Amino acid sequence: MEQPFSSGLDVRGWRAATLVVAAVAAVELVLLVVLGVVLLGRSVAASHGNTVAAAKPAVAAKAKAKARRTVVRETTRAPKHTARKAPTPVQLSRSQTTVSVLNGNGLSGAAASAAQLVRARGYHIGPVANAARTDYPRSLVMYRTGFRNEANRLAKDLGIAIVTPLDGRASKAGPQLTLIVGRKS
Repeated sequence: MEQPFSSGLDVRGWRAATLVVAAVAAVELVLLVVLGVVLLGRSVAASHGNTVAAAKPAVAAKAKAKARRTVVRETTRAPKHTARKAPTPVQLSRSQTTVSVLNGNGLSGAAASAAQLVRARGYHIGPVANAARTDYPRSLVMYRTGFRNEANRLAKDLGIAIVTPLDGRASKAGPQLTLIVGRKS
């Protein structure tokens, strides 16, 4: 009769032992990888920092040399005329400026009330009517070409923030400015 070989070891829990050994090996591997990254990362960062520090003086020297060359070139050239255009002064006085007042908020009498305020500031009042729309959230001043400064002055007088040119459909004749009364100034 044959008998199985007996080594004296209990082999019944081999699966559990294998899993425990594999888990311990995996934890060791993770620790070794983290340690390697930390050590290798420090040495790479240190050497990279030294390279950058060594390169900064060279870059600064090149920049200074370039600046010197630019200054030399600029001093040898003829000066350019760089005068800015002065803003065009207001051409018309308040009494010479005609303002059309349009009700753009739909409230009855809003345009007439605004026209009285504009007249009290010294402006000549043109047509007072309803705007094509009644949903303007804010009041605005619109101007014909060439009357921007007058429009800015009117907006400042009335505390209005929006100043914009009239669209291309506006006629060349008639009031220079149009005030559209919105829900708020």
